[in-house]
Amino acid sequence: MMEILHTSLSFVVAIALLIAVHELGHFIVARRLGIKVEKFSIGFGPALLSWRSADREVLYVIAMIPLGGYVKMLGENPDEMGEEAKAELSEEDRKRAFDVQPVWKRAAVAVAGPLFNFFFAIVAYMMVGWMGQTVLPPVVGHVAPASIAEQAGLRAGDRVLAVNGREVHAWQQMEEMLKSAVGRQAELRLQRDRRELQLRVPVPQPDRDALLVNVADELLGFDPGLSLIIDQVMPDSPAEHAGIRAGDVVVKVDGRDVVDIKAFIERIKSHSGRPVDLLVLRDDIRLQLQVVPEQDENRQGKIGVRLSSRVLGSMETYRMGLVEGAGYGFQRTWEMSVLTLQVFGKMLTAAISPENLGGPIAIAQLAGQTADLGIVAFLTFLALISVNLGVLNLLPVPILDGGHLVYLGLEKLRGRPLPPRAMEITQMIGLLLIVALMVFAFYNDISRLFRG
Repeated sequence: MMEILHTSLSFVVAIALLIAVHELGHFIVARRLGIKVEKFSIGFGPALLSWRSADREVLYVIAMIPLGGYVKMLGENPDEMGEEAKAELSEEDRKRAFDVQPVWKRAAVAVAGPLFNFFFAIVAYMMVGWMGQTVLPPVVGHVAPASIAEQAGLRAGDRVLAVNGREVHAWQQMEEMLKSAVGRQAELRLQRDRRELQLRVPVPQPDRDALLVNVADELLGFDPGLSLIIDQVMPDSPAEHAGIRAGDVVVKVDGRDVVDIKAFIERIKSHSGRPVDLLVLRDDIRLQLQVVPEQDENRQGKIGVRLSSRVLGSMETYRMGLVEGAGYGFQRTWEMSVLTLQVFGKMLTAAISPENLGGPIAIAQLAGQTADLGIVAFLTFLALISVNLGVLNLLPVPILDGGHLVYLGLEKLRGRPLPPRAMEITQMIGLLLIVALMVFAFYNDISRLFRG
């Protein structure tokens, strides 16, 4: 119950904050341009708290349901205002109504919301850089025999300093750079035994989209290495009979280095009734053990253990200087914006399965998990979601800010607004598209929950 409350609270804080930032963009720009704003609400439903601005013009509201918000401007929806209400407007208010403003002012108000989301992401990423991130360093722990990495000269213990001239400080950062080099050569600058050297590594084109591929491991054949740990040994199991204990670290299987859990499990499954030699590390002592997997109901081998793994390298904290952190804020926001567009485009063309789309449940889970990891992880999450909000709202879909910009562009070209009927139909289509997308994302969330 406490975990659900924590996840829900983290989700509400994240969504309320990011929507407030978005709506604040519309609000500030509208006010700066002299457009009359009547109401600024964070959330929907009954008001929990409300107050008037110093000039008594704007009603600020914090509403009960914090999953949204809006800015209500005079004349924003002129068709909803009766003739009597229009007649009662003062001359000054008529001049300040949204619908009578020149196209550039209305466009500035529309684009301000997404721009504020990007600005928030820039600041959040700057803070992440300055506060320091806990990262897995780009240190090679294992190189697969006969792999591209081995043929290029990469060795266990090498630290990757730069990829194609860009410095890297984390394994994930290196992986992203390698993805961008797919189909070409990657120039790696390495540190080996206190000296630097350069290697050229060809990065082949994968069978599936590079965004879904672990390039270092799957294409090139190197990874950070891992320790395979026996977490639990079942009573009267083959593992117990072989002398395996909880806490043992499996180093080799039948003389081969342990690369990952999957490979270990496949080895055990394929050796039902046949002995498997294990080299394990226990209290800094290497022990040679032999276990005979028993056959399960699927006619596959099992030894009766629970496993976990951890990378061989220790995590590092990387903090950036003032200038580097500021640059990181802009660079990371741009990279995430481009990535978001790429992923969205590839989902539309089925290059990436739409099943990867996450909805409110997935976002809530991520919010809770990152909040548990501390302020830096939570800020990174907020920055990512803010970028996604900014990109999504700029898409040329009616009812979104990008759709309004399309309307305004057509109005500028035609010299007059689109017919009300045309706007009504296109906005209904846009609404149906957004609702369908939300329903599909929610379906994906539910499916993931049932799949575990």
